[in-house]
Amino acid sequence: MQYLLFLFLLLPYLSICQTVESNAPKSRVIVSTDIGGSDPDDYQSMVHFLVYSDRFDIEGLISSPPHEGRKKHIEEVLDAYAKDYPQLSQHGDFPTTEELRHVTKQGAVDSLTFAEPTELSEGAEWIIRKAKEDEQPLYVLVWGSITDVAQAVHADPAIKKNLRVYSIGSWNTRLDPNSRDYLYQNHPDLWWVENNTTFRGMYMGGIQEGAYENTAFVEKHVKGHGALGDLFWEKKKDIKMGDTPSVLYMLSGDPSDPTDESWGGTFIKTTHGTHYWADDPKPELVENERSGAKTVNRHRQAYLDDWAKRMDWTLKKQ
Repeated sequence: MQYLLFLFLLLPYLSICQTVESNAPKSRVIVSTDIGGSDPDDYQSMVHFLVYSDRFDIEGLISSPPHEGRKKHIEEVLDAYAKDYPQLSQHGDFPTTEELRHVTKQGAVDSLTFAEPTELSEGAEWIIRKAKEDEQPLYVLVWGSITDVAQAVHADPAIKKNLRVYSIGSWNTRLDPNSRDYLYQNHPDLWWVENNTTFRGMYMGGIQEGAYENTAFVEKHVKGHGALGDLFWEKKKDIKMGDTPSVLYMLSGDPSDPTDESWGGTFIKTTHGTHYWADDPKPELVENERSGAKTVNRHRQAYLDDWAKRMDWTLKKQ
C-alpha cells in the first residue's frame, strides 16, 4: 500500500520527465530580453534557450529595456550559436542562424514615462504582426521590462486573444512600473503569468550538493561545451539564469494551464481578470522568503540533468 501511495505521488513528476522530449506540436514563442544590460544572466538564459530551440517555433527575439541592452547583444549569442549549429543540428530540428537573425528585432530602448504607451517600437510591431499571423497561441516570454508588450497591446488590443504572456517581474517591473501597471489596470483579460518571486528557485534551494552546486555545475557541464558554453562562462560563472524558468515552463507540463506542475513553476489563479496567475504564497513553497520558489527548485536535478545532456551535444565528435 505504501509503495502504491508513493507511485501516486510521483506520477506528476514522472509525467514531466516523459513530456520534456515530446513530439507535441511546437509552441510559438517570442523572447523579449534586456540582454546586454546591467545583468549578465540574460546571456545565460539565451544560451540555455538556444540549445532547446528545436523545441519551439521561434517567432521573435526582441531587445527590450531597461538600460543599455540592444539587438547586437542578442546577435552576439547567435554568433556563438552559429558555431555550434553543425553539432546541435545532428540531434533535432534546430532553426538555422539565418532564420533566427531574421526574427531578431530592436524593441524599445527606454522605459515608459507616461501612464500609457505613446510609441510603437519595431519589436512591438513585430509582436502585433506575429500575433495576427496565426490563430495558434503566441507565448511571449518577458525577461526584461514588459515595455514592448505594453506598446503592442495598446496599439492593437485585438491581439490579446492570441497572446500568452509569461513575465519575470521583480527588478524588471521596478525599472518600468508604468508599462506593467498599464497592462494590469487596463487589460485584465490579458492571458498573463506574472512571476515575481517563483523564478528565484532557479538558483535558490533545491539540490545544491556536489556537481549540482551553482558554480560546480557550470564548470562541469557548461564551460568548454561549444561556443555557447564558453560564452556563458565568459559572462557569468555560476547559475543565476533568473529568466530561464519561463523556458522551463514551456518544456514541461501543460503551458496552457499555469496551475499545472512544471519545471518553470506552478501558479495560482487570482481574482484579477479572467486569465491572470501569480506566485503561490503557500508557506511550504517559500524559499528564502520568495513565494513559490520551491515549485521550481524541487525540479532542479531533472532540469539540470536534461540541460547537461544538451550541452554535450555542442561537443565535436573526435
